[in-house]
Amino acid sequence: MASIIDGKLISKQIKDELKEKVAALRAEGKEIGMAVIQVGNDPASSVYVGNKKKACEYIGIRSESYELPEETTQEELLALIDRLNQDNKIHGILVQLPVPEHIDEDTVIKAISPKKDVDGFHPQSVGALSIGQKGFVSCTPAGIIQLLKRSNVEIEGKECVVIGRSNIVGKPMALLLLRENGTVTITHSRTKNLKEVCKRADILVVAIGRPKMIDASYVKEGAVVIDVGIHRNENNKLCGDVDFESVEPVASAITPVPGGVGPMTIAMLMNNCVEAATMFDE
Repeated sequence: MASIIDGKLISKQIKDELKEKVAALRAEGKEIGMAVIQVGNDPASSVYVGNKKKACEYIGIRSESYELPEETTQEELLALIDRLNQDNKIHGILVQLPVPEHIDEDTVIKAISPKKDVDGFHPQSVGALSIGQKGFVSCTPAGIIQLLKRSNVEIEGKECVVIGRSNIVGKPMALLLLRENGTVTITHSRTKNLKEVCKRADILVVAIGRPKMIDASYVKEGAVVIDVGIHRNENNKLCGDVDFESVEPVASAITPVPGGVGPMTIAMLMNNCVEAATMFDE
């Protein structure tokens, strides 16, 4: 039976470490501030924003919340971002995605200063990651690296297979595993012989966006399986991209859904915000 990688426990450890760091910075007279912007009232986005505010409060980060109406224009949103870019009390700026259709997501991401891009989505942040320079890393892949390291999973020299090539998870995940000296293969919907490729993996990261697609037939005996997906099944219960019941007996370690990767995303967002207060101090 696989050992369960507990994202709730590990994210709590990270948040407690950050709480101490923030207290130390405050003792030096430095308060950390994060601005969270939500346009419209998408219910899932509202839940995420609420969780981010709670995490800020727990760690001691001052959060400013901007809940803008659905009809907010792109110009108004960009003007707010520009103002926050100039505000020395704000170290991180987060625009909750998706934004309404009349606003161009790409333009919004590029408008955030790379020094305050705590989501790690700005092209400059992505470029910095690819050439090993300092910058912010997308929170979900950064969280997965922490899950592996804090669960004593060796990455160096291991065959790592990432299923999915999104800008938010798949691509940065591959770069981070490479940075840890893993041997990395990226697979996707057009990959031939997907099953055979996956069965080579010592570490399999699944971010394909299809409920329970990956069963035991994709997994090598003793592999570590990280499930990034989150869906609701026909009974309205949460499930991932991995068929947990099928894979758990084969894997050596596995993340559950919920309680695996999910909590780590917010923990790493908080980590990026704390880093933002010191990373670019020259």
